Amino acid sequence: MKWRLQEGRGEAVYQIGVEDNGMFVGLSEEDMELSLQTLRRMGEKVGADIAILREHELDSDTPRRTAEVLVRKVPDDQQFLDLRVALLGNMDSGKSTLLGVLTQGELDNGRGKARLNLFRHLHEIQTGRTSCIKLEILGFDGKGKVVNYSESRTAEEICESASKIITFIDLAGRHKYLNTTIFGLTSSCPDFVMLVIAANTGVAGTTREHLGLAMALKVPIFVVVTKVDLCTRATVERTVRQLARLLKQPGCNKAPLIVGNADDAVTAAQQFAQSPNVTPVFVVSSVSGECLDLLKVFLNVIPPLSNSKEQEELTQQLTEFQVDEIFTVPDVGTVVGGILFSGVCREGERLVAGPTHLGRFHQVTVRSIQRNRLACRVLRAGQVATLSLGDFDRSLLRKGMVMVSPEMDPTICWLFEAEIVLLFHAKTFRRGFQVTVLIGNVKQTATVAAVHSTDELRTGEKAVVQFKFIKQPEYLKVGAKLVFREGVTKGIGHVTKLHPVWQYHQPSPEDEV
Repeated sequence: MKWRLQEGRGEAVYQIGVEDNGMFVGLSEEDMELSLQTLRRMGEKVGADIAILREHELDSDTPRRTAEVLVRKVPDDQQFLDLRVALLGNMDSGKSTLLGVLTQGELDNGRGKARLNLFRHLHEIQTGRTSCIKLEILGFDGKGKVVNYSESRTAEEICESASKIITFIDLAGRHKYLNTTIFGLTSSCPDFVMLVIAANTGVAGTTREHLGLAMALKVPIFVVVTKVDLCTRATVERTVRQLARLLKQPGCNKAPLIVGNADDAVTAAQQFAQSPNVTPVFVVSSVSGECLDLLKVFLNVIPPLSNSKEQEELTQQLTEFQVDEIFTVPDVGTVVGGILFSGVCREGERLVAGPTHLGRFHQVTVRSIQRNRLACRVLRAGQVATLSLGDFDRSLLRKGMVMVSPEMDPTICWLFEAEIVLLFHAKTFRRGFQVTVLIGNVKQTATVAAVHSTDELRTGEKAVVQFKFIKQPEYLKVGAKLVFREGVTKGIGHVTKLHPVWQYHQPSPEDEV
């Protein structure tokens, strides 16, 4: 027996009847059953779930077979394993419809019925086009069975029944909402990106731009080609060839892997976890249901990106919660949503929230915590949740703020430097130019205060640039990934130096609410 996927991620695929050198020797029927029984008993001892992914019969004089088994162990301090998948792709590619089919458990009628439950605004229902960031969940139980809204009424029931939760982040495809899409991609810290392409239109619109953003942020990508029920087989094959050429270009250097059966889905998940260059490609239909089961098998098998050691290192750091959403809930008060970047957050814990436009922080108390609408007492690094702050004044909060441990000395700055690559600019990029800068959950207009070592930049050139925020100072960290744009101007980079402001204010007792 040998295992495939990396240890410490809560999941591993074990191969029974395979030697360490990769040779398939197989086991007799009796030995295979004994091996599976032993593995199940071991799983019961440690609280792990066992599910057979696939079996193979070997050609030999005596019947012999091999098996691949998924072993999933949810850590004792978690209720389920959690993965975040961001959906990117051009408008009308079928992202929301595909997501509706996966999470609701019912096929689409060909006119967008499956996506209606996902939309928040009237204009989205009328046009069928996403304009904001939406979250939906899909669960898998210990045996690999899908848990969605077809059998569970609420998100709470899905979380209670599932040992693994996939949180989908549905992002807008229209170029008009590109800033919102980039903000969702940078602030939500997805584990993977699912790039959706319509078979009838091919690689069009913002598809290349979204692919480039995911690659710039170094998020692993897999591709889903939808709407195959609308096309002839020749049209689908032409779209897949066009996609393969795009992925193999020098700027991408991806190796597309077409998934055609359940064995391919398991193999794709294993190779996808081990090599960032492998890009699984699924060809599906949200109307007929073609190959949707293969996509579900893939989502069930792919493991979390971070292992237990990396997770433990983040947990040992001071608490830092990024504020992405702010709500007012009746009888609850002010609620903030976002991701815990580092540390551990508990009910009743006191944090400081900021910075304000004056660079100040205010003391807040975490009254309660919810993950996927399910109450929990402890939040750990990498987890997305909503925190209730009770009667704290909502006007003191905004998107882009952080809530950190009082022991932390946050670096607040108006000015910062970044090493950038100018992806495209119509003329020359120089001092005084204004762009929208997106760094994590920070989204603000900034002015180019200086371009070091040169007076101006052209498309494709690199330089160290000093930016100055226009509206208010922000909390930043050296090394953070950066994306900026204005009209057709686009660039990427990372923060290299901060210029802290003197206005930083340590909270005093009268700041407490």
